Amino acid sequence: MDRTVIAYVIYLVVSIGLTVWVARTLSRNGRVFLADVLHGNEKLADAVNHLLVVGFYLVNLGFVALYLSHDDTVTDTRGVFEALSTKLGVVLLVLGVMHLANVYVLNRIRRRGVMEREQNPPVPPQGWTAPAAQA
Repeated sequence: MDRTVIAYVIYLVVSIGLTVWVARTLSRNGRVFLADVLHGNEKLADAVNHLLVVGFYLVNLGFVALYLSHDDTVTDTRGVFEALSTKLGVVLLVLGVMHLANVYVLNRIRRRGVMEREQNPPVPPQGWTAPAAQA
């Protein structure tokens, strides 16, 4: 088998595995943020979480597929490792940026919800008291 094909197969297996692992981690832990943001609406939090995971898969797997092609042929074992390290390094950076972007967006949404809750008084006013007469 050609070494370039071996490099491609290893690249695809590792990249897809990393993408699935990061997506599952984001899904499991991001659900807590979404439930908080959506005021405990678990069904809506699950739906939004699922949509975010699908988008994450589409973007990252699309990038992995586009980044698969390589201009040079790999001629030796050293070339396999060099090609894999470059490709996997870029995939890891993209996954990291996507992860940080997801956390940032979820945190911004959560902060907005907290700010909205703090603007409303916890108990509505029951009445008022007339000012005291000055002597």
